[in-house]
Amino acid sequence: MDAITSRKGRAMGKVAVAIICKTPAPGKSKTRLSPPLRPEECAAISACFIQDLARTIGALDPATAAGYAVYTPEGSEAELRRLLPSGFGLTLQGEGDLGARLHKGIADLLEEGHSGAILVNSDSPTLPPAILQAAVDATAGGDRVVLCPAVDGGYTLIGLSVAHRRLFEDIPWSTEVVFRLTLERATELGLPVVILDPWYDIDDAASYATLEDEMAGNRPDFASWSVPLHDAPATRRFLAQRRAGTAA
Repeated sequence: MDAITSRKGRAMGKVAVAIICKTPAPGKSKTRLSPPLRPEECAAISACFIQDLARTIGALDPATAAGYAVYTPEGSEAELRRLLPSGFGLTLQGEGDLGARLHKGIADLLEEGHSGAILVNSDSPTLPPAILQAAVDATAGGDRVVLCPAVDGGYTLIGLSVAHRRLFEDIPWSTEVVFRLTLERATELGLPVVILDPWYDIDDAASYATLEDEMAGNRPDFASWSVPLHDAPATRRFLAQRRAGTAA
């Protein structure tokens, strides 16, 4: 049995759950968080986000889910692996806009032999395991679109068992209409949609303040009481060190 067949055999029946991310580097990571953060702090907190989210993905049932990073840039693999559990796979991002990269990421993971693929943004370190597990279960259920809405109008994750390119075409990314237009694309394609409980991305000063508030023990206003909150240890340490003046 060759390596490709062996890898696909291990993937069969599992949903790939992948963080779509850029390996952190000062001046290139989380730039919209500067201010309030310095460029080196932006890179440091990005690393914490990836580490915490990967930890959550790694704790999912290994019989049903497999962790990945769909990453850029090429050549940063060793640095990125230091943030990930040992069992995570790596898949290089493609070229083009975010839509093209999302589509290729889904297609590449399905080509590995997975029954479904979920792409999770790297900016949600406290994403509750209950939402992720619900995404895995729904994605495994057939040809449909699984979405976790983001409070800014985008989505925190998307799950598919078929790589529908049209879902990612002609979308004005990083705007408040991304979620709505994705629903319209699904209707156009005749695809059922599973909408999960909403969550949030930390990508500007306002969402950073929401993170600090959540880490202080306060439930975000949008969070369903049926979904238990989830800690993000690396991110929590970063916030504590920054308050103490010892962060990177």
